[in-house]
Amino acid sequence: MATEARNPRSIGLDHMDSRQIVQLMNDEEWNVVRALEKASENIATAAERVSKAFLSGGRTFYVGAGTSGRIATMDAAEMPPTFGIEADRFIALIAGGAEAGQTAVEDAEDDMIGAIEAINRLHLTPHDVVIGLAASGSTPFVVAAVRHARQKGVWTCGISNNSRTPLLEEADLGIFLDTGPEVLTGSTRLKAGTSQKMALNRISTTAMVLSGKVVENLMVDVKAKNAKLKERCCRIVAELTNATRDEARVLLEESDWNIRAVLAKLRSPIAS
Repeated sequence: MATEARNPRSIGLDHMDSRQIVQLMNDEEWNVVRALEKASENIATAAERVSKAFLSGGRTFYVGAGTSGRIATMDAAEMPPTFGIEADRFIALIAGGAEAGQTAVEDAEDDMIGAIEAINRLHLTPHDVVIGLAASGSTPFVVAAVRHARQKGVWTCGISNNSRTPLLEEADLGIFLDTGPEVLTGSTRLKAGTSQKMALNRISTTAMVLSGKVVENLMVDVKAKNAKLKERCCRIVAELTNATRDEARVLLEESDWNIRAVLAKLRSPIAS
């Protein structure tokens, strides 16, 4: 596997100084961008399917183990505050359960039966989408989950950093991110992990834009849970209307910080 191979550029890693190590890692990260560019078409297709699922009331499930599972958890957790959606619309299923989101539970990735049981507990419907992530492309938990979901008639996507892997073959759509050998041999939390996070960023963000959760390039459904986000709401209203920041704040306070409600009021014939 490419992700387990030794990177010839880092053979002498233990003899490099700190600046050489950082520069080498910087140079190697360009492979991440190139990998994403090569996979752009399939990433866009995945985003379209996620958008279709969202608009039909379906859910998107990310499945991963170890680093991939924690990356999946991060992206799913950020969706509700960013786009104002329910927490059950994007869900991460990680080998080893919630504990594995913070602590490594390495043996859980081999639990194929646990994966099937977890998928069954989700009560999937044809409106849902399942996206599996595994740098190796052969993680039993992820492959079993994707295979079982597909057998249930759910559209599936597999994201792997190795080509011709079981995950890519089992899924309806395979996304191969060719990031190559890691600077630290086998440490897929580096380039492979970065590429997976960036792929999910593209899929989920593009899906929400396609689903109408963005106006221009502004997060009009952001949840104002703290002072910073309330200030952002004021800026968004001011950007999209003729209201000043102070006027925007008053209207937002009156509307329970609902940006869309304020925009509708300011853009109505009476308001104009």
